[in-house]
Order: sequence, then C-alpha cells, then structure tokens
Amino acid sequence: MKKLLTLTLFSNVLFFGAANAQLSFSKIDTTLKTGKVGYRVDCKNKSVDQNQLTIRPVGFASDAREMSFGIRGRVSKAEIDDLNNDGFPDLILYIYSDSNAVFGTVYAFLSEANKSITPCVLPDVMLDGKINTGYKGHDQFSLMESYLLQKFPIYKPGDDKDKPTGGTRSLLYQLVRGEEGKFKFSIVRSYDTK
Repeated sequence: MKKLLTLTLFSNVLFFGAANAQLSFSKIDTTLKTGKVGYRVDCKNKSVDQNQLTIRPVGFASDAREMSFGIRGRVSKAEIDDLNNDGFPDLILYIYSDSNAVFGTVYAFLSEANKSITPCVLPDVMLDGKINTGYKGHDQFSLMESYLLQKFPIYKPGDDKDKPTGGTRSLLYQLVRGEEGKFKFSIVRSYDTK
C-alpha cells in the first residue's frame, strides 16, 4: 500500500510539477508510416514564437503536395493513426505555445484517400464555457483507438499555480464531419476525476 501511495504521489508531482520546469524541445525530423504510406515531418523547434513546419506526404498519389507553413509554438510529438476511420493514415501533432509545455493543442492532417491532405485543429478549451472552468493549461494528449484524449488539472479559486486541487478533467474527442463536409473535433465525453 505504501509503494502504491508513493507511486501515485510521484506521478502527480510529474503531472502537476511540470509548470516550473523549462522544457527542452528537440528538433522534429521524422517519418511516420503505416505500411508504405505516411508523412515526413520537419520542424526546427527553435523559438516558441515562430517555427516553420513542413509535412511531406510519403507514398501518396503524385498530385499530393507538401505543406509548409509557420506555427506559433513547438511540436512536442508526432503520431500516426486513422482518426476519421476511413482506412487511410492521418498525422497528429501535439504543439505547445509556451516554453514550459503548459498550453497545448493538436493539429491533425487527414489523408483524403492518399491523394491529398486536409488540416484540422483542436478547438481551444478557453472558448468553451462548458469545459473551461478551472482550466489553466498543463495539457496532456494521447490517442485511444481513433479517439483523441486531452487531460488537464482543474484549478479552484485561490489555488497556487503549481498546486491545483480540483482534480483532473478528461475530454474525449472524435472527428466528425461538420459544415461543408469538413472534419472537426467534437467532444463525445467529458468527465472530472478527483
């Protein structure tokens, strides 16, 4: 029991104590593939204010074009999954807009039958009055069988910036077709734990 308690406390320190530490973001230069199809991702991650992100389709039809554009923030991780359940691999990038990896978002790049790529961005938690209560960042992301999971600590009024006391909020997103047939992230489940 004592080992379990120690492990739980240690994991909470790692989860919530990250606010003080300045994180080091390595250059992202990787190729992610499912079979013979995938993406080449390149981002220098030099400055939190501006970075050039380049995404090259690998194994796509010859008319699929490379995408290169500036982003605010740094890419912390790249993964590949089939987020929209169409049988084609999609690219998921976790991006943090500050040096401490407190405020994060997700960019998804969806394969359109391996002929082209369509971008999709996670909506900002701060703009949703149903889920932003107690939100001060410290976002963590993971994939769960074509779903995207976002977790963050909940701050109560008066909480110290490094000591949230409201538990954890988890948001489970799924890609759905919105207006004009474009995909968007939609919350399918939201729950708080102590």
